[in-house]
Amino acid sequence: MFADLLSTNPVIELAPMAGVTNRAFRRVCREASTDIRKAVGQTDLDHTVYVAEMTTSQALLMRHPETLDLVTFDSDESTRSAQLYGVDPDIVGAAVRMLVDEDMADHVDLNFGCPVPKVTRKGGGSALPWKRDLFTSIVNSAVSNAQGKVPVTVKMRVGIDDDHITYLDAGRIASQAGVTWVALHGRTAAQYYGGKADWNTIARLVEHIPNTPVLGNGDIWSASDAQRMLDQTGARGVVIGRGCLGRPWLFGQIRASFAGEKVPTEPTAGVILNLMRRHADLLVQMHGDEFRGCQEMRKHMAWYLKGVVAGSETRGALSLISSLAELEQLLSTINPDQVLDEELAKLPRGRTTPDRRVNLPDGWLNSQTMTSGEQETVREAELAVSGG
Repeated sequence: MFADLLSTNPVIELAPMAGVTNRAFRRVCREASTDIRKAVGQTDLDHTVYVAEMTTSQALLMRHPETLDLVTFDSDESTRSAQLYGVDPDIVGAAVRMLVDEDMADHVDLNFGCPVPKVTRKGGGSALPWKRDLFTSIVNSAVSNAQGKVPVTVKMRVGIDDDHITYLDAGRIASQAGVTWVALHGRTAAQYYGGKADWNTIARLVEHIPNTPVLGNGDIWSASDAQRMLDQTGARGVVIGRGCLGRPWLFGQIRASFAGEKVPTEPTAGVILNLMRRHADLLVQMHGDEFRGCQEMRKHMAWYLKGVVAGSETRGALSLISSLAELEQLLSTINPDQVLDEELAKLPRGRTTPDRRVNLPDGWLNSQTMTSGEQETVREAELAVSGG
């Protein structure tokens, strides 16, 4: 599939988002994106790469039930894409080999972009590429253990902050290791999710590693944004994160744009309300628990209703639902015939945290080579994320 992707239309990838891109959400994205195209007579094979939530390598090897669930895919997912987080080359390599040997995934993505403090303060995530030797070892270990059977890709940020840029070195290292593509979020870790993504960094990386495809990530809220990213940067594809929150049909609109077709308009409120019902049902099925499924659905309410007239009381009640019956009663009070305000719907959504100082291990920035003490520190990062 990946050879087909890279030889035809630009790649579209769903960014793994913790607590969001589970099986239920991935299915809603596939169905909504296909349906919005069918509604205007457009049909094609959905080659979008829908990546699952980040999985910790250590927890995967320990076969924690919740971790194994993260790399469980529906039978009709055409590409089973798993994302691994890890800080130890041997552990990451063993996790990749496990996924490959046990036929658990068709694609492995490596996370070097997480800006969350509990990860960076141990040297993991977007802090890790600063240490060139550690980054090199992890990527080479992952590619080697994939044994050429599944593609390995890398997702990263521009750097730690404006004074500690890592993406050019990391891109070169990943390219030399033989990854299938590199995805770059045009923000530093210090920017978190605030400010504006710098697409110029994506264009520069495209020039820097001409033999390896680059995917661009950051501030893609609409199909026109995705097209503009390709036109401005020369990237071979896009990665969609917060832009699809409450807009799971966005992938279908982007596919239409990339295929040179008319981009389907935003759906009516009635279609959105039905998607909310479907999403909630799938979450309940996935968890096997109605309350837990509805509880998880709460976070999606404001995203789905952006641009929809619903009333503050209804919105507030939806954020507290405990049952599917309660959800249905509240949705029935919203006018399904209203036409979505397209400009409002395409506004930024999700986290918009402003710049912050990045939490790092003591002395982390003193050298781009690991010390023995730092090697022990980063091992703790994986255990912290895995819950070990």
